Amino acid sequence: MTAKGVFSRTALALAAGCVWTMSPADAAPAAADPPAATTAAAATKGLSSRDILFEADQSRGNLKGVRWIVDIDAFENGARQLSTMDVKARGYDFFAVYLAPAKAKEQRVLFVERNMWFGKPGVSKPVPISPRQKLSGGTTYGDIAATNYSDDYEAKRLEDETVDGFPCYVFDLKAANKRSTYDRIKYWVSKDRTVAVKAQYYTVSGKMFKSARFEFNHRVQVAGKDKPFISKIVISDAVVKENVTTMTFGIPSLAEVPDAIFDVNMLMSR
Repeated sequence: MTAKGVFSRTALALAAGCVWTMSPADAAPAAADPPAATTAAAATKGLSSRDILFEADQSRGNLKGVRWIVDIDAFENGARQLSTMDVKARGYDFFAVYLAPAKAKEQRVLFVERNMWFGKPGVSKPVPISPRQKLSGGTTYGDIAATNYSDDYEAKRLEDETVDGFPCYVFDLKAANKRSTYDRIKYWVSKDRTVAVKAQYYTVSGKMFKSARFEFNHRVQVAGKDKPFISKIVISDAVVKENVTTMTFGIPSLAEVPDAIFDVNMLMSR
């Protein structure tokens, strides 16, 4: 197989599980047809659900070429782990290399066309991995990649909500293929900025296992338009509230990424 690029969404790491006791409020969101008021709001802007998700995806890394440093600060079960990754991405593909910690330095991850590989010094062949594998703390390898929610998930519009004073579209997202990072997501997207505000992640059985809040304090040019770009993701465990992982994204540098970066056969020779 050929691949195309993966480097750093902070120490790319590589998955976990628990038994959950949930209240009814934590149950997976029921799929529902959008209420009339919600449908009217979308029609006013001329955006379908897929349009909204595509716009939100562009602020999570879906660009022709971008490079940035990702720092991961994971606090889990009383222990803290810090890691840093150098990431190069194009579209939904990426190549990431660990800069820290020292024991992980030069380990790398490549994600191309929904396939993912891991490599490290001393290992001649890259190892196929799943985007669902645990990276560090509450993050998975798939969290490094740009989101492709507009294609990877079947979206159901739910009733609009207000989060922190900001009107939001709300979606119930169900994985459209087995390579999606999550089985189900409840996803809030700002109406004003068309960026993610928060998300809740569910198992296939309908139990919420983590949530995330997003910040978009960087800016990039996309198709001649100035757009907000991801700067921070804070992930909280749904069961152990003290377990929190923060991904901080450095200032993005826009530049073309050569095809060779995404060649899996060259993963360990770069």
